[in-house]
Order: sequence, then C-alpha cells, then structure tokens
Amino acid sequence: MYKNIEKQKSMKLKNLVDYQAGQVVSRTLVQNASVSMTIFSFDKGEEISTHASGGDAMVTVLEGKGRFTVGGEVFILEEGETLIMPKDVPHAVFGEERFKMQLTVSF
Repeated sequence: MYKNIEKQKSMKLKNLVDYQAGQVVSRTLVQNASVSMTIFSFDKGEEISTHASGGDAMVTVLEGKGRFTVGGEVFILEEGETLIMPKDVPHAVFGEERFKMQLTVSF
C-alpha cells in the first residue's frame, strides 16, 4: 500500500520533501481507490489553483504557514493545524510563506 517511504523506520513526514525555489514539490505515499496520501512543500508565493476533489481532503500543516481557500472561505493554517476540505467543494492552496503539508484524501 505505501510507496516512496521506508517501512519500519521512525521519521518526520516533513523531511520527506525538500523546498525548491519557485515550486510546489510533492511525494505520494499512498494512491488507491480508497485513499490518497501525499506530502507537499510550497515555496513562498507558490500555489495550487482552485479545483475540486472527488473525496474529502484532510490537510495538516507540518511546517510554516499556508492559506487554504475552501468554498470561498479563507483559512490560514500553521504547523500542527488541520482542515477538512469537503468532497466536490472548490478549494485552492497558497504558500503564505514556505510550508509543508500532509494531504489525505478519502474516497
């Protein structure tokens, strides 16, 4: 089920992706019909434009600060904070500063 990650090893999820200037970087850990789990890093000012997901999406900020716009409502999340973005509701993600997040989508 898990890929791109060592098993039976303690780790910090935020260390699985590095920052790259002017980019959003991702590392998929799980992808199947039931769930998708990805770790992202965003350089300051980088974004994923408005889109909708076919499942409920839970984001947890691992480091830094990100702006999440969900159904027109804006949320600023910092390290340790989590937000659920409901299925089929348009949302976008923006790097208020460099930040990393874990995204889990349940279908």
